[in-house]
This record gives sequence, C-alpha cells and structure tokens, in this order.
Amino acid sequence: MTRRARVADVEAICRSLPEVELGVSWGDRPTYLVRQKPKPRGFVLARAPRHDAIDPETGEEYQDLLVIRTATPGDKAALVEDDGPFFTIDHFRNYNAVLLQQSRIGEIDVDELREVLTDAWLAVAPRALAKRFLAGELDG
Repeated sequence: MTRRARVADVEAICRSLPEVELGVSWGDRPTYLVRQKPKPRGFVLARAPRHDAIDPETGEEYQDLLVIRTATPGDKAALVEDDGPFFTIDHFRNYNAVLLQQSRIGEIDVDELREVLTDAWLAVAPRALAKRFLAGELDG
C-alpha cells in the first residue's frame, strides 16, 4: 500500500492528466475541466454547501465536498458500496458521480485516489485523447 491520500494530491493528480485546466462550473465552483470543443467538461468539482447534503452525525451541511464523475452507474455503485469514504445523495440519483469529503480523503491511499480521478477524467475526455492516454502516448 502506498501512503494515505492528502487533499493536495487531488490537485497534483488532476493537473498531471492531459488537457486539464482549473476553471469554474455551476456558477462559481472550482472545477477541474478537460479542455475540448465546444466547451470544457468537468470531472472534479468542489461543491458548495447545500441543504441536500447533510452530515448525519452533526446535522450540518457538508462544507468540504468534492463531486467526482464516474463513467457508469455501475462504477458509481462500486465506489459507494465499498467500505470507504465515497457516498452519494438523492440529488445525484440519476447522475454518474460520487461525493467525497476532503476531510476523509486520508481513508484511501494515493494510488486509489489516482485511479478514481483518472477514471473520472476518462469519463469526460474526448475519445481520441483518452485512447492516446491509455496507449501511453501522453503523459499522465
């Protein structure tokens, strides 16, 4: 097992993937985007606290959520059903994404975080770019 993941690893991993930029989506939310036309597509978003994501232990809105894309409902279910920090809420019932509290990121190791974030990137990257990446033709 590699070392435990840290919040700073999210940025390092996302920025190591091809054609990634830090931008905004959902108004003003920091989002890692894959550059493509007609517009970039997000794969990791820092979610604003909202009434529909409440910590069951405290009753307070989560303050530190990341929304991470998944490729399929099955990929989402596998992450949520695993005994780890990934979860979902009703708001994302029909959307391929999981939530991760940044304060719980250390519950997984950096290799698992890299796999989850790379899969998120692959879920939105243009097919040709993803194919070149998987073939080892691009850094990442």
